[in-house]
Amino acid sequence: MAIQKYTPTFTRLSNDALANWKDIPPAIASDCMNRCYVMAAHISPLAPGMRVCGHACTVTGMVGDNGASHAAIGLAHPGDILVIDARGHTETAVWGGIMTRAALQQNLGGVVIDGAVRDASEIRELGFATFAAGICPAGPSKGFGGIIDGAIACAGCPVKPGDIVLGDDDGVAVVPLERQAEILKLCLAKIEQENATNADTKSGILPAAGFNLTIEEIS
Repeated sequence: MAIQKYTPTFTRLSNDALANWKDIPPAIASDCMNRCYVMAAHISPLAPGMRVCGHACTVTGMVGDNGASHAAIGLAHPGDILVIDARGHTETAVWGGIMTRAALQQNLGGVVIDGAVRDASEIRELGFATFAAGICPAGPSKGFGGIIDGAIACAGCPVKPGDIVLGDDDGVAVVPLERQAEILKLCLAKIEQENATNADTKSGILPAAGFNLTIEEIS
């Protein structure tokens, strides 16, 4: 079955504009989007300290099939984050060492998979930022088609080609590209506010003081 590919129409951020997002944690981004646009908790980095920040290149495939993901590696832009909707299936790995080496060859920025990976120790050694739902040695099939650069839902989070994907030890958040300038300002303000809260805590003023909490004494 043929793989279908949409032609993205978004305008990429400049390297400088994208760099503004590199220090924005997914948790902060989500807070500034009404605690939305985060992937479910089963999506986690393969090793502590792995981070992703880049435009999304999206992939949808049949359960247990990674043909479209293989094709996407050669079609994605350097620095892009492959975001793969593998339907949450974790009994068949759809990513491994061979694909990781190919992605590194293409200078991709990382991969996020709502599915399983294998060759985990190899991927960790290579240092390629990989977020997944699980690890399983069983290998995939190929040839059942799929879609590249379509709108998807990955682990419950909507993702469009070009959206900004942020990942760290907490998990993954996705910033809609059309709102990135607005959300970035909110994120920077939120970081300043949290820094001020932490400074107050250090001086003895606990965060609860600013929450207007009502405490009723019971004898």
